[in-house]
Amino acid sequence: MSHTALPSDPPGGRRAALVWGVGVCVYLVAVIFRTSLGVAGLDAADRFGVNASALSTFSILQLLVYAGMQIPVGLMVDRLGTKKVLTLGVVLFTLGQLGFALSPSYGMALASRALLGCGDAMTFISVLRLGTRWFPARRGPLIAQVAGLFGVVGNLVSTIVIARTLDGLGWTATFAGSALAGAVVLVLVTLFLKDHPEGYEPEPAQHAGAAYVRHQIALSWREPGTRLGMWVHFTTQFPAMVFLLLWGLPFLVEDQGLSRGAAGDMLTLTVLANMVFGMTYGQIIARHHGARVPLALGTVAATGVVWAATLAYPGDHAPMWVLATLCVVLGACGPASMIGFDFARPANPPERQGTASGIVNMGGFTASITTLLAVGVLLDATGGAYRIAFSSVFALQALGVAQILRLRARTARLERERLVASRVEAVHVPAA
Repeated sequence: MSHTALPSDPPGGRRAALVWGVGVCVYLVAVIFRTSLGVAGLDAADRFGVNASALSTFSILQLLVYAGMQIPVGLMVDRLGTKKVLTLGVVLFTLGQLGFALSPSYGMALASRALLGCGDAMTFISVLRLGTRWFPARRGPLIAQVAGLFGVVGNLVSTIVIARTLDGLGWTATFAGSALAGAVVLVLVTLFLKDHPEGYEPEPAQHAGAAYVRHQIALSWREPGTRLGMWVHFTTQFPAMVFLLLWGLPFLVEDQGLSRGAAGDMLTLTVLANMVFGMTYGQIIARHHGARVPLALGTVAATGVVWAATLAYPGDHAPMWVLATLCVVLGACGPASMIGFDFARPANPPERQGTASGIVNMGGFTASITTLLAVGVLLDATGGAYRIAFSSVFALQALGVAQILRLRARTARLERERLVASRVEAVHVPAA
């Protein structure tokens, strides 16, 4: 009996790791650019002379573009392939970062962040698609977590390198210098990236049109696994995203009385915890598929409890051990959000993976946009009361948990049915 891999289940190996590694490097640079504002929020407020609501608009617009691009990007990846989409993404987010460095006004800086968000939107879905084209399906959960881990490394570069170069070199040199990393990964993509291994070409794409687009989106959304994945991503990702992307540093400095150096160390702690949780969650899910919902809900519960303890702590400032605990627990949010893709992946065939991943990825970024806006508005309305502003986190968590509980049983039933059907089909496949 032949054990030749099926076209839908590529073999992996060193070549796969090299090609996928190039895609991951693109994602790493995109995250550096995305999160660089998180350590520069106070500098941006001074540079452009804006209040909390206007400052939050930087991140809101960037993420709004990102979220709005997810389904179009998913369709582009399904139709055009990874290399073309990643190449365009690198060009856009590099121009956005360079434009942000040179912007003389708030309006131009906003346009630059929107351009950056557009390019950034093309990276993660492309990297996920690259993984499904080059590695066996059983590696899916681990591949997604490792990709997320490289994003964490990008976040770590922001919290350590960008934060320190801002103090030493200033705004323009820091952001313009970082844009060089975009040029480097553009060369890597051009030279080394390939959409799929030899002999594993996907089915030819259908002619694009409004009917095709609606059909792809409708079929992906119809799957409970896609919707469950979106709500898992929605509920788990946003607390850490809001903290790291914009409001964590101002909260720690202005509300908790830490120095900027100490606050930067706390953000670094969140990123390091993210790395540990990412590898741990990936290993657990790869071995125990049924752990996905408990891990997601457990992360949400832990995040809510520690947030509440921090905000409700008596006195002006919470002690360092409470703040450190908060930062460690927030480190689990990113890895937990990766679980969402592991619900959408088995629910959709290869030709819809990009579209389904786009729908899932919209979840967390939609929640992040909503919370960034709510925190900025509440800070201005209350004269800087961070404890009131950050309470908006709990409303979105409650909404997300309700949807997860509603969808989990049906998704699990359909997954079991598909698994049984695939085993029956495998038994009846004739020997080659």
